[in-house]
Amino acid sequence: MKLTFPPELVTAPLIYNLVQDYRITTNIHRAAIAGEQGWVVLEMEGSDEDIDQGLAWVTAKGVEVEAIDSEP
Repeated sequence: MKLTFPPELVTAPLIYNLVQDYRITTNIHRAAIAGEQGWVVLEMEGSDEDIDQGLAWVTAKGVEVEAIDSEP
């Protein structure tokens, strides 16, 4: 998954909250903050329900969520 954060959320602990509140294990593959915008490519493990709820939560916060192909 690629998560793109708007300026007001770049410093918010959203990945931490995904891990704590939605029982999702994350592995960060790539990330960058440029100016006031940031993005992260995450591998996510957990139940489908937990992942769906966590992604719905970050989307509601204003984060853009994009499914991307896994790297070989």
